[in-house]
Amino acid sequence: MHGSRAVKSIAAQVLGWILVVAGIAALVLPGPGLLALFAGMALLATQYSWAERRLAPVRRAALDSARHSVQSVLRILMSGLLVLGLVVTGVVWGMRPDAPGWWPVADRWWLVGGWGTGATLIGSGVIAGAMVLYSFVNYRDQRSVPSDDEPAQSSGS
Repeated sequence: MHGSRAVKSIAAQVLGWILVVAGIAALVLPGPGLLALFAGMALLATQYSWAERRLAPVRRAALDSARHSVQSVLRILMSGLLVLGLVVTGVVWGMRPDAPGWWPVADRWWLVGGWGTGATLIGSGVIAGAMVLYSFVNYRDQRSVPSDDEPAQSSGS
């Protein structure tokens, strides 16, 4: 039983750090940066007290960003277009059409990665779409994110 606990602890630490690094990268790259950062910090908080102490501000930033992203029809529309753009770009990238005439370097550098890169773009689009939907359902009518002391209330109550 002790070995099983050690394996779970190591797995939580490894996955937590992967999510933290991916979240930091996704803050500037396409992807759910704050969500991945929050998920990684939540996993690390199960192992480290320093992570637990820093979890609340990351949680608040992630939830506030989710709330802010669905406060207007324009933001929701732009998010939907971004999601669609990521998925379409992933499909096109995976299909790897011939390089256009304006492409300035060797054809082998056109859409490098094929379906590996395309699948990553499609996955990012699906995750982003799920996040937009989640944010819309849970935060559309809220003006602020509840603190840790007050429970979240649905808009229907």
